[in-house]
Amino acid sequence: MPHDTIVVLDYGSQTAQLIARRVREVGVYSELFPWDVPTERIMALEPKGIILSGSHHSVYEPGAPTLPHYVLDSGLPVLGICYGMQLLTHTLRGKVAPSQAREYGPAVLTVDGDIPLWAGLPDTLDVWMSHGDRIEAPPPDFLPLAHSHNSPVAAIGNPDRQIYGIQFHPEVSHTTHGKDILANFAIRVCGCRPDWTAGKVIDDVVEQVRRQVGSKRVLLGLSGGVDSSVVAALLHKAVGGQLVSVFIDHGLLRQGEADQVIETFRQAMGLNLVAVNATEEFLEALDGIVDPEAKRKCIGELFIRIFEREARKLGEIDYLAQGTIYPDVIESAAPDRPNAQRIKSHHNVGGLPVDMRFDLVEPLRYLFKDEVRRVGEALGLPEEIVWRQPFPGPGLAVRCLGEVTWERLERLRAADAILIEELRAAGMLRGETSQAFAALLPVHSVGVMGDGRTYGETVALRAVTTDDFMTADWARLPSDLLARISARIVNEVANVSRVVYDITSKPPATIEWE
Repeated sequence: MPHDTIVVLDYGSQTAQLIARRVREVGVYSELFPWDVPTERIMALEPKGIILSGSHHSVYEPGAPTLPHYVLDSGLPVLGICYGMQLLTHTLRGKVAPSQAREYGPAVLTVDGDIPLWAGLPDTLDVWMSHGDRIEAPPPDFLPLAHSHNSPVAAIGNPDRQIYGIQFHPEVSHTTHGKDILANFAIRVCGCRPDWTAGKVIDDVVEQVRRQVGSKRVLLGLSGGVDSSVVAALLHKAVGGQLVSVFIDHGLLRQGEADQVIETFRQAMGLNLVAVNATEEFLEALDGIVDPEAKRKCIGELFIRIFEREARKLGEIDYLAQGTIYPDVIESAAPDRPNAQRIKSHHNVGGLPVDMRFDLVEPLRYLFKDEVRRVGEALGLPEEIVWRQPFPGPGLAVRCLGEVTWERLERLRAADAILIEELRAAGMLRGETSQAFAALLPVHSVGVMGDGRTYGETVALRAVTTDDFMTADWARLPSDLLARISARIVNEVANVSRVVYDITSKPPATIEWE
């Protein structure tokens, strides 16, 4: 049975992806499209409702995005958010005008009227506004449904036509009950079934993969990261022994990760796993390289050569599996890709040669990261894999600043393991920190241990909080926790004499050091 679907039309809002995510979080499937996508792409989904996102545009400026005719002609329920509300008003002959006082940030909304959109909500809500225009007069036959201090018409609606507009952003966490509003629209107004669950996703993907692959073989470059691990588990469930997974241990993983990947997928799950220990090849190639971009290029090219070498040992392979997730699809803004095209360079195996052509299997193509994790949990993957900290493609090579040697990598692995162990013990590895890691700096400093002087390297600790990894703030870890981590690293890790904590946000810094 197909999913009930809510379509989100993206008018350029930075939070457009969040709208689709929030709708899915209440159990209703949602897809995001550019506002000017061909009508047939939308109608092929047989949507139950349409949401119009915000935008940095003003409806009265030349060349501003418009409302496609099918949105109103379809007779489907519509919810306009911020610019989407202004666009509905402008199109339906209401009045939109620049506000004398722009409204950016928190505001208090007072709801007016008893409508399905407000079902179960209090009379006042803390909401997040971000607009320079406001509604001066609703369209004919539309009612004002809420107001704030600066927006006398902060929501409008025509319940008979099931068309609503709200000036604030329900998708952001700053809006209390924002998810409830989206749930009311999707379920109460549009009549969607809240059946978008991890179990249903697994059933759908398994059926789809079996139909696509048939009896042919599938190759997966398994990195041990969340996405490739969930792909491996899904494909194993779908096609069993037709899947061949290649895991290349380049010696740049965190402590115990290589063994855990092999144990989980070969021993515990019974995957057909080809494990390649290429540590010496990578260390030899990295010898003397200190420039971060040179490291990345060296690792990427060698990875390609080794993966290609191993793939050709396997005989005929028809399909290549990739861990493409929905944000990748959205950001590329590309139509569905035809078969046998070149592999995107930033996925899984880091880019494959042009002459290696496969049909693609992308079982996570329509999932957000949080959904990938929920599917992983439902498939029975260990928590250590499902909630694994984000990790750069070149591995520890770009957290080991300066020269990459086995001794320095082991030093870094030990320090990073202490950080993660202490964060886990403090209950701060999920939620309080979105990403945390140690970096080893090529900076020596004097220390004192016992009666002697030491001259060891410096470990920098990095922990951030973020919703989207586009921006991030440094995590305010408790001082006693930082003190304990620092003491353990200096005492337990050889040749480290100093530990520092990175308190730089993104921007201006990046999350990684290199």
